[in-house]
Amino acid sequence: MNILTVLIPVSLVLGGVGLLFFVFTLKSNQYEDPDGDAQRILSDEFDDKPKS
Repeated sequence: MNILTVLIPVSLVLGGVGLLFFVFTLKSNQYEDPDGDAQRILSDEFDDKPKS
């Protein structure tokens, strides 16, 4: 039972760190254009050769 006194705070700290990183990614607009990536991956415009 003594191990729970270590594991519970460690898990709470790791969960808090994960939550802080998620909030950071939200604030830095990393989820701004999810539909644009879906359309670009299906486009043949830049398939094998870049435009010259």
